Amino acid sequence: MPDPANGRIGYALGVAYAERNRRPPRTLTDEETRKLLKVSGEHRDGFRDHIILSFALGCGLRESEIVALDVEDVTADGRRPRRTLQLRVFKRGGGNADPKHQRVPLPDGTFYKLEKYLASIKPRKTGPLFISRSKAARLSTKAVRTMFAKWQKAAGFDHLYSFHHLRHTSISNVQRAQRDVRVTQKFARHLNINTTTIYEHASDEEVLRAVKRLAS
Repeated sequence: MPDPANGRIGYALGVAYAERNRRPPRTLTDEETRKLLKVSGEHRDGFRDHIILSFALGCGLRESEIVALDVEDVTADGRRPRRTLQLRVFKRGGGNADPKHQRVPLPDGTFYKLEKYLASIKPRKTGPLFISRSKAARLSTKAVRTMFAKWQKAAGFDHLYSFHHLRHTSISNVQRAQRDVRVTQKFARHLNINTTTIYEHASDEEVLRAVKRLAS
């Protein structure tokens, strides 16, 4: 029979190892997030990109998961978004291949933006949700990375982030709001909670707020 004490010791050692060897994730500050969403959302031609950024920031989706979305994944009738997405394409590392763990709730902001986006595109019930403007084919992850760099420059960022830093930001924001690593783990869809413990570190936003109050 398994010894519960050994399980607790193993968990503690795993967390301690993660704390010693994993760097805190790099994240956008709240001000950077506001600037990014504002500059991408105020132009009609940028609304597709704005929705993509909203999926990353509001749902913690990876770029590969976003570009793999089909219309039927987000809506049943081509117009009204689903409140919860069931991902078909997702990261399967670490044995995390069970689709039941890949259900993603939409925050209100993303839900209403998606509803507006569905109303703005040619009505269709199947096919890629996001297509390239030039070839009318499924958007590529490379195009998403190029798009993200463009909007960061338009927002006047001092330094550029990778697209995956949006996921880091999303997960960090959940941890900052809830202070419950189990909630954060479920949101992030991490199989192993040790992967989630890096988000218990202070976020870049929290560090920025602390520095602002320093006498200098």
